[in-house]
Amino acid sequence: MPAKKRCQLPGEPRCNNAALRIVGDCAHCHSSFCATHRLPEYHACLKLAECRQEAFQRNKGRLESERTVAAKIVG
Repeated sequence: MPAKKRCQLPGEPRCNNAALRIVGDCAHCHSSFCATHRLPEYHACLKLAECRQEAFQRNKGRLESERTVAAKIVG
């Protein structure tokens, strides 16, 4: 049986917890983390700025697509 994958938290102190199998992989830096460090904000992700910019652009596009223009009522 292969050894359990460990949290890849950079720096000190090292995290010795087991990495989560499915949700522990960071989609941005492609490292594996435990339940505590799985979010980019909690493992000091090197690509956090890119992650935030992508989310901003995605939300901006969504909001702009939902924009409604009210018709002027002439009375």
